[in-house]
Amino acid sequence: MKNPEVSVCVPAYQAERYLAGTLRSVLAQSFRNFELVVVDNASTDRTAEILRQFDDPRLRVVRNRAVLPVADNWNRAVAESRAPLVKLLCADDLLHPRCLEWQHAVLTRDPGLALVCGRRTMVNEESHPMSRNRGLRGLLGRHASEDVVRRVVRHGGNPLGEPAAALFRRLDFDAVGGFDGRWKFPMDLALWVRLLERGDFYGMRQSVAAFRISRGSLSDALDDTGYAEQRRLTGEIAGTPEWRVRKRDRLVGAAKAPSARLRRQALFVVARAQGRRTDRDVTATADHPEE
Repeated sequence: MKNPEVSVCVPAYQAERYLAGTLRSVLAQSFRNFELVVVDNASTDRTAEILRQFDDPRLRVVRNRAVLPVADNWNRAVAESRAPLVKLLCADDLLHPRCLEWQHAVLTRDPGLALVCGRRTMVNEESHPMSRNRGLRGLLGRHASEDVVRRVVRHGGNPLGEPAAALFRRLDFDAVGGFDGRWKFPMDLALWVRLLERGDFYGMRQSVAAFRISRGSLSDALDDTGYAEQRRLTGEIAGTPEWRVRKRDRLVGAAKAPSARLRRQALFVVARAQGRRTDRDVTATADHPEE
């Protein structure tokens, strides 16, 4: 692909379980003029073997010689992109078949936009939906960046969603410095807010991606430390004079943060329980195969 219009960038580490499904969801897009860039972060499982099984001219694979920190690997993935529009997709998430078609149309027809996000569906380890059309409450359609940032503060969590649901401009990404390694859990939200310094926001009504709720994922590890980090980021955003966040917004966000955390934790609790049941079923089948 000499002149792709969109780059889908997949940072992959020990991704053997879900990587094939993730790549298939990208290669099946109705929008065709894209490149798919996978950065293998020195995986030691079957990640490299799985990548070799895909023969598509839109796929380009880069392998790190040593394992990079998450932010560095995500930035490396975007740095390898060649298109003006970029989507970062974690190696266990999935795209709706028309995701790129829908989001490309929105971002290209309005040069004043810096970020477009869609709703997403939460799926478990077996790719079964757990919760559909989540996110972007009160944020559908076009919104001024200042209003979106205030709503982020009032939400107490991340109302814009994970990377799979977002599309942004490579020039804006470079201008704001990419993913900030100071943050671990809210790294995506920190980038979304910085991108909004460059333009406005559009929220899509469609569910454009599936975010996987799985045991052992980075999001599953969101504990007290991660929650505290999220609150520090929100405080930093609220304290930035350019956003003119009101005291009321801060108070509402502080009050709503615990419930936002509990809602997210509940999904992971359910996913872990479903995963354990699946493990038991597999073990039982192995112990008592059909005659």
